[in-house]
Amino acid sequence: MGIESNLRKEGIKVTEELDKIKVNTIAKNVAQKIVAAFPELEFKLGEVFIKLSQLKMYYAEVPKGFSEANYFYKNTSIYFNQEVPIEKIENYAIHECIHYLQERKDKAGFLLRLGLCDLTQYKVHGLALNEAAVQYATAKATKEPKDNVKYYGISFDTISPTCYPLICNLIAQMAYVTGEKVLFDSTFNSNNNFKETFIEKTSEDTFYTLEKNFDKILKLEEDLLKLNNKMELSDNLNSGLNKKRLKIKNSIQSTFMESQNLIITSYFDTAFERITNLEEVENYRRSLYNYKDLVGYVDGIDTFNEYYIKTMNKLENKYNELEKGIIAEDEEQEIVGLPAERRNKFQIFWQTVKKFLFKSGEEYKREEN
Repeated sequence: MGIESNLRKEGIKVTEELDKIKVNTIAKNVAQKIVAAFPELEFKLGEVFIKLSQLKMYYAEVPKGFSEANYFYKNTSIYFNQEVPIEKIENYAIHECIHYLQERKDKAGFLLRLGLCDLTQYKVHGLALNEAAVQYATAKATKEPKDNVKYYGISFDTISPTCYPLICNLIAQMAYVTGEKVLFDSTFNSNNNFKETFIEKTSEDTFYTLEKNFDKILKLEEDLLKLNNKMELSDNLNSGLNKKRLKIKNSIQSTFMESQNLIITSYFDTAFERITNLEEVENYRRSLYNYKDLVGYVDGIDTFNEYYIKTMNKLENKYNELEKGIIAEDEEQEIVGLPAERRNKFQIFWQTVKKFLFKSGEEYKREEN
């Protein structure tokens, strides 16, 4: 199928090609933002600009609900909604330019990989995971401020409040496990470092379940968009469509919460079992406590708070066991025991945070703000 046929199939009709001056201006500004946002990846500004300047860019008529910009790898072109003003086009271009930078093709021009998305197998893996990573990187590049939003009954903070907010929040939670540098390395360089690091810190089953859940959330949101468009065209209030709409929303919420809980339990349970000294107890305690800033909350569901309380009690026991071992070892070697303030550091902290017990998730989340 040719490019024009592909475009027609997607409902895209080209209205204008951007001239070389506009393309170069967009390429220069996008390159500067990407290089500035990810210094750890050691991009060369000139190299990124030269590559992006090779893109073709078009204005086009696009169907309602379609993205404001779309990258087509077959002809290395970006198609912008003609309704987007030129002064706002760069922000939409960044997402698509990242797709262009991350693509890997074989000698025949067939697409093999896009960041976290692997197209070499019989079934495509990581499509939604990659979309989340690219949008998360885009929000970083444009320096979007963190915003508190509520979708499908889930309240959470995000730097991408209007584009893929749910899966962007989940990819941020996964990046908390691996470190953002690892995530962005795999996003831009199309390698398995993120996948392998996440699996090492959780499990293979966890990673593949999340990969499927990302795809599921994206598909459900697409289904909801189509259903909303259908309801807008309908003159009468259709109770059947309303029930279907509610069912999709509930499914999105449950899939998000299932994914979030899986990340939390898999990562922190695994990390707990690897604690061997008091310093690691403190690092674990801090890591678990800080995770609250990423969590999505649903009214009446306090899963993270419950997990936090249960795990902190286990951690206190772990601390006591390790401390006794150190004291016994010191006594055996006739060495003065650890200072009381160091020995009691964890207990002192735990007493102060017990005031959070049995609060709602939302109250708990805001306590440190």
